[in-house]
Amino acid sequence: MEIFSSYNLIIEISLVIILSFIFNGIAKKTNIPAVLMLIILGIILQYAIKAFGADSIDFFPMLEVLGIVGLIMIVLEAALELKLKSDKLMPILKSMAIALIGLVASTFIAAVILKALISGMTMQSAWLYATPLSILSSAIIIPSVSGLSEAKKEFHVYESTFSDILGIMLFYFLTGRLNPAEDTGVGGFFLNLILTIVISLVASYAIILIFQKIKSQVKLFLLIAVLLLLYGLGKKMHLSSLIIILIFGLVIANMKLFFQGKLRQYLDFEKAKSIYHELHVITAETAFVVRTLFFVIFGVTIVLSSLLSLKVTLISILILISIYAIRYGLLRLFMGQDIFPQLFIAPRGLITVLLFYAIPEEAVIEGFEPGILLFVIIGTSLVMTGGMIRDKKLNPPEPDVTSNEDNVEETEYFINNTTDLSNLDNASLSDEPDIEK
Repeated sequence: MEIFSSYNLIIEISLVIILSFIFNGIAKKTNIPAVLMLIILGIILQYAIKAFGADSIDFFPMLEVLGIVGLIMIVLEAALELKLKSDKLMPILKSMAIALIGLVASTFIAAVILKALISGMTMQSAWLYATPLSILSSAIIIPSVSGLSEAKKEFHVYESTFSDILGIMLFYFLTGRLNPAEDTGVGGFFLNLILTIVISLVASYAIILIFQKIKSQVKLFLLIAVLLLLYGLGKKMHLSSLIIILIFGLVIANMKLFFQGKLRQYLDFEKAKSIYHELHVITAETAFVVRTLFFVIFGVTIVLSSLLSLKVTLISILILISIYAIRYGLLRLFMGQDIFPQLFIAPRGLITVLLFYAIPEEAVIEGFEPGILLFVIIGTSLVMTGGMIRDKKLNPPEPDVTSNEDNVEETEYFINNTTDLSNLDNASLSDEPDIEK
């Protein structure tokens, strides 16, 4: 078709990425999630495609691949930001507790709602459908909270990352129980988890030690290819593959913690630091592009007519009420009175869509309307937008009072570090770099 010819595709994808960059700028000024603008752009493109008579194209295979790659990049990007220090232990444990309890409680309440209001829905199927609706979207949260205080930003990075991983583990645990031949029970699940962690640690150490010896300048995409390969092989072996990505990110971001004792002598901190910084940049860039294309294509595939059903509206509103009621209780319990705007930051997104389309055929319920999915995604995004705008009005950002002297020091620091990275082979090892800085 003419609109999908080679040169037209190049133009279209380029324009979408440029618009996504503009949306990010708008999001920072207005607190409207860029993801919401990308979905709306996709819906507009859907009607444009129909106008050109090209509405018979199946976008799902592309959506699935983009979703998987995007998920890996987003989790890796988040893991690279996590610093494992003693003073971070309590925030990490609190975030994990809120993510875990919130996931289980939200899934249970949503499952009860779905079973009660959708004919033919068993409790087992209801749990399977409710799980994607209960997982926070780190793809939306992480880019949206950059303007918050450091403590609140860290909380959201930790919470959304844990929610992603725990939610995916719960989903595949539930799908495994559909087939008695593959169901290993709770004991088998935890054995699988321990095996995954051991394999992840071994693979992480091996990758870092091998890649620090590679002298070629072109090795970052090789590293990403290795991680994608490990993820795919892990899925084939029925392991919790996302944990492999998370642990690798944690190990390379906290090398001084993981390389101690005799292991320390095998690590070249300067070269490993170079890999970390370059990987951080390329992961963020790749995640941005993949996230952009995923949500635009998701918008193209949306069936807006499904939102007009009163049943869809009723179920979705009940699920939304349960999400924020549970979140309010948990935040008050663990965080005290300072729970704004955290209460409103609970969007659903990439993983919700990805897992919904991963529901096995034998568990598919004909009476479930995909409009519920769309309603919850848009609803949580709008609530987050309102909460962020409210917080910005109540707590306006402080003016930048950085002195010229500080600016000069920052500039010199940037230049020095850039120089260090470009001359790694001749760098002096007398000063041990601090990867945590």
